[in-house]
Amino acid sequence: MFREMRRKRQSLSTEECVAILERMPNGTLALYGDDGYPYAVPVSYVYADGKIYFHSAMQGHKVDAVRRNGNVSFCVVEQDDVKPAEFTTYFRSVIVFGKARILTDEDEKRNALCLLADKYSHGEAGMEAEIAKGFNKLLMVEITVEHITGKEAIELVRKRNLKG
Repeated sequence: MFREMRRKRQSLSTEECVAILERMPNGTLALYGDDGYPYAVPVSYVYADGKIYFHSAMQGHKVDAVRRNGNVSFCVVEQDDVKPAEFTTYFRSVIVFGKARILTDEDEKRNALCLLADKYSHGEAGMEAEIAKGFNKLLMVEITVEHITGKEAIELVRKRNLKG
C-alpha cells in the first residue's frame, strides 16, 4: 500500500526513526484540507508506543480536516544543514503515514495530554493544575502509525560508513 523508498541506501532504520520522533519538539502534520487542497501545519507532539499525540483547539481547519479524513502524514526534520559550497543539504528526516482520530474517551484524552505536557514541561510543578485548567477547552488527537520511513543525505551515509 505504501511506496518503498527509492534510495534505500539512505534509509534510516525503524529504531533511528523512532529515536528522532521521540527526540524532536515539533513536526508538520499534513491533512486533506478544504476543497481538496492539502493542509500542512506545524504541531508540537509526543510520540509514545507507536502513536503520535498532539493537542488542538476545539474548532478550526485542522479539526475539520481530521474529522473529514483521518488519513494523515507527519514529517519531522532532525537535521537540515545547508552546504552552499557543495550545492547540497545534509538532512535527516522521518515521514509517518497513519490514521488520526480525535480522542473522545476522557481517560485516553487525559493520558495523552499528560504525555504531551510531560515532554515539554519535564514534570514542572503545576503541570496537573495547568492540565485541569485547559482540559475541557482542547482536543487531543491520536495518530496511529501505519508506515514510517526515514532518510538522510548520502553524504551522512558515507561519513557513517567511514567511521564504521
